[in-house]
Amino acid sequence: MKSSAIAPTNIAFIKYWGRKDEALRLPVNGSISMNLSSLTTTTTVEFSDTFLSDKITIGGVSNAKESSRVVEHLDRIRALAKVSTKAKVISENSFPTGTGLSSSASGFAALTVAATTALGLLLSEKELSILARQGSGSACRSIPDGWVEWLDGDTSDSSFAQSIFPAEHWDIIDVVAVVSSGRKDVPTSEGQKLVNTSPFQKARSGGMKQKIDDIKRAITVRDFTLFGEIIEAEALNMHAVMLTSQPSLIYWSAGTLEVMKLCKTWRSEGLEVYFTINTGQDVHLLCLLSAKEALMKKLKQLDFVKDIIVSTPTKGTTVSNRHLF
Repeated sequence: MKSSAIAPTNIAFIKYWGRKDEALRLPVNGSISMNLSSLTTTTTVEFSDTFLSDKITIGGVSNAKESSRVVEHLDRIRALAKVSTKAKVISENSFPTGTGLSSSASGFAALTVAATTALGLLLSEKELSILARQGSGSACRSIPDGWVEWLDGDTSDSSFAQSIFPAEHWDIIDVVAVVSSGRKDVPTSEGQKLVNTSPFQKARSGGMKQKIDDIKRAITVRDFTLFGEIIEAEALNMHAVMLTSQPSLIYWSAGTLEVMKLCKTWRSEGLEVYFTINTGQDVHLLCLLSAKEALMKKLKQLDFVKDIIVSTPTKGTTVSNRHLF
């Protein structure tokens, strides 16, 4: 009973930050995201009666804390399949782990699809999204294709992600300026618990429905300027909540700030590019495909940018014939 899956990470334009139910990972608000072609996780899961315990390897390393979350998710899937068989899991990312590039999103999406397929569970996309969400909230957005909305539900069955546009809807590219390969100090799952300690959280929550309506309209009509203005403001809004939490969450580095400032300079010079940032230090830069080469030229001149990762919108999680063992 072995299967593999490949899952993309996703970049949220309207962000998920804060949960109204910790156990079920129900978000305090809905979100809008796009799957990224060059940031992927491949995971192979094998169940066997010969295994005496679960064995988890992520990026060539067995980490007790990360493994415990994986085993907890395997237990959810085993409960659905009504089995107790132990599993071997090997997972590899195509990008740095733990730096704010949403490795848990692609990781738990790939784990969900690989494990359910290995056990012969025939689940719908909605059911897979709900299941992935319980492993890592943003993983639910990596299940469907292309441009995705995570619905703000009050129950487990009503909080899931669905595609709002296919990947080919718009010729936008996401360029990650990697400014640090170090792991962030506070994992996203822990930082989420601090959201209500910020005095700004109530104001952010109050404007969320309008923001979601506005960005869906911008994506629908392909209004890149409106789209960019919304995503930049939203990223700064979310990080304002983080910065004013108790204790504060400061995910940015000097390189993060420099890229953000340069982004505004480049726009003033005629290169239309906008930034957004997840819970980490690396910066996602969004531009139209026609501006790609000009942006790449700018980034390659920056000695503090350690790597550049270019993605286009892509499909969601799929079963793969590439086994890792």
